[in-house]
Amino acid sequence: MAKPVRKRPKRPAKKRLSSAEQARIAEIFARFEAQESDPATELDYQSPFTLVVAVALSAQATDVSVNKATGKLFKVADTPAKMLALGEAGLKPFISSIGLYNTKAKNVIALSRILVDNYGGEVPLQREQLQALPGVGRKTASVVLNELGVERAIAVDTHVFRVAHRLGLSSGKTPDQVEQDLLRIVPEPYLTRAHHWLILHGRYICTARRPNCDDCPVADLCPSRHLFMSAHPGGSRGPS
Repeated sequence: MAKPVRKRPKRPAKKRLSSAEQARIAEIFARFEAQESDPATELDYQSPFTLVVAVALSAQATDVSVNKATGKLFKVADTPAKMLALGEAGLKPFISSIGLYNTKAKNVIALSRILVDNYGGEVPLQREQLQALPGVGRKTASVVLNELGVERAIAVDTHVFRVAHRLGLSSGKTPDQVEQDLLRIVPEPYLTRAHHWLILHGRYICTARRPNCDDCPVADLCPSRHLFMSAHPGGSRGPS
């Protein structure tokens, strides 16, 4: 797979922070890096096209369920032309275990048609063109562009939204607001990897109902820890 040309869009102006807060934020990401220096998506893919399809299918679905479906699907259709040959009716049985599969099948076939007709079967790696594809919104585009090293982006899903608020990195009311906050405060060396660290932290440690503060590498830096420790005085472990 040819390596895409890296694009560096203008970063939002940095937020004014105290030296202590800058140090706290830098330490959070330094600890994430110490645990996993090269984080990556848990979705399986082999090309920009299979990545776009996998990310689009992952909306309101787990990566595990998507990988199970695409493991078989991509053996049959791993290019836009092959996906079109499969067709919407042929695609549905491969992804029927994934939520909203009817709509997703329609979008995958529609975007494959556009890629074949307008882009020679290649995925456009410019944000505006990518976001215009059926089923590809800002979040999906951000995941794809960041994963491929094209653009430094922080896609905000439910995990990133939750962790950003609990760690005091954002008070934004919407995913877009949280994204802008993170782009303004995440130290430059960590910017391309922040998305993955925050997702993985939210998925496995800082879970929605009962975060595992006992095993959290940044618990002493978290302004929300006391809320969960006081709620579970015997410890913070428990099902998520």
